[in-house]
Amino acid sequence: MGEGKILEVDAPDVKQRDDIDPLAPLRQHFSIPDGIIYLDGNSLGALPKAVTAALTHTVEEQWGKSLIKGWNCHNWIDLPARIGNRIANLIGAEKGTVICADSTSLNVFKVLAAAMKMRPERNVILSDTGNFPTDLYMAQGLKGLTGDNLELRLVAPEEVETALDETVAAMMLTEVDYRTGRKHDMKALTAKAHSVGALAIWDLCHSVGAFPVYLSEAKVDFAVGCSYKYLNGGPGAPAFVYVAPQHQHTNGNPLTGWMGHNAPFAFDLGYEPSATMDQMRVGTPQVLAMTALSASLDVFEHTSLEALHAKSVELSEFFISEIKRRCPGLELASPTDPAKRGSQVSFYHEQGYAVMQALIDHGVIGDFRAPNIIRFGFAPLYLSFAEILKAAEIFEDIITDGLWDKPEYHQKSKVT
Repeated sequence: MGEGKILEVDAPDVKQRDDIDPLAPLRQHFSIPDGIIYLDGNSLGALPKAVTAALTHTVEEQWGKSLIKGWNCHNWIDLPARIGNRIANLIGAEKGTVICADSTSLNVFKVLAAAMKMRPERNVILSDTGNFPTDLYMAQGLKGLTGDNLELRLVAPEEVETALDETVAAMMLTEVDYRTGRKHDMKALTAKAHSVGALAIWDLCHSVGAFPVYLSEAKVDFAVGCSYKYLNGGPGAPAFVYVAPQHQHTNGNPLTGWMGHNAPFAFDLGYEPSATMDQMRVGTPQVLAMTALSASLDVFEHTSLEALHAKSVELSEFFISEIKRRCPGLELASPTDPAKRGSQVSFYHEQGYAVMQALIDHGVIGDFRAPNIIRFGFAPLYLSFAEILKAAEIFEDIITDGLWDKPEYHQKSKVT
C-alpha cells in the first residue's frame, strides 16, 4: 500500500454481507478462474457450468446420433421461439413477441426498416450521441439504401424528449449508455414519442438480465438486445428482437429469408411472410449457440430480476464509495443516483487504457471505452462484496503508486 492511504473497511463487515446475501449460492453455477475478480459481465458474461454439459449432450447425443432428424425429433427448428419466450419473461413482454435470432445489428436494421415503413409520411430517425455506434451505423446503412430523404438526427441524451416532434418517424435509443451506464426513462420517453406520432425502438443490450424491464407496460413498439452480456450466453451468442403484438401484421422485415416465410418448407418461389414473430427470422437457427444460451438462462429461474437489481445497486454503491475514499482524484463518469444508471460504473482517466491493462494484470477484469473511460460491470449472479472490496484495494494501489505506467500497458490490442 502507498503512503497516506485510508484504512480498509473491516473484512468481517464485508464477510457478514456475503454471509447474508441470498444470491451468494448462485455463484456455484458459474466457472470463474481462481484469483480473478470479474467485473466485465456487462461485456461478456461468465461461463455457466451447465453450458458445457448441455453442449456436450447436443453435440454427441442429438447431432451425433440423430443427425438431420434432430430438426424434428429434438425440435431444433423452434429454438428461436422457445428461447424468445424465455427472454420475454426477463423483459416484461408477452409470449409470442420475442424471437431469438441473428445479431443485434441485423435486428436493429429489421426494426428500423419496419418502423420507417409504418410512417411513410415522415423521414426522421431520432437517436442520441450516447447510443451504441452499431445502432447508428445500421441507421446510416438504411439511409444509404433508401436515399437521402431519410435523416438520422442525433441530439445529446438529455435533449431527446424536447427533440421529439411530428417529423420523427422512429425514436431509436439504447436504454443504458454503454460508456457511462446512464439510464434513459423508457416509459416516459416512449409516451412522449407516441404523443407526437413516433414509434419507439429500444436497445436492451445493457439492460436484459441486469434489472427489470417492462416493455408491455411501457408500450414499446420494437426492441432488440444481445444475450452474451448479463444473460451469459457466450461469445457471439444470438441476439433477440421484440415486436409489439399490434405491429406483427405489418410484415416490415426487409431481410426476407426463408425462415421468415409463412411456409419455409413449401419452397415457394415468392415470399409470403409469416403472420407470427417468425417473420423476424431470416436464416437457419444457430443450434449450438442457442443450446448454450438456453442452458445459461436456467440460472435466472433461481432468483428474480428485482433481487438481482437490488444486489447490483448495493455492489455498485459499495464500489463507488470505496473508490471515492481511496482515489479521490478520480472522476466518476456514471450518474451518482443508482436509479439513473444500469448495472455498471465508469470512471474517467486520461490513461484509461493503461490503467485497465494494469488492473487486468493484477486480477481485476473490467474494460476500457475510448477515449478515456474505465468501465466496470456488476453481475450479481456471481459477484461478492469481498471481491468488490479487493478490487477497490487493487485499484487504489494501481492509481496511487502509478503501477499503470508501464510500456506494456500502453500497447493497445485489437480488441479494447
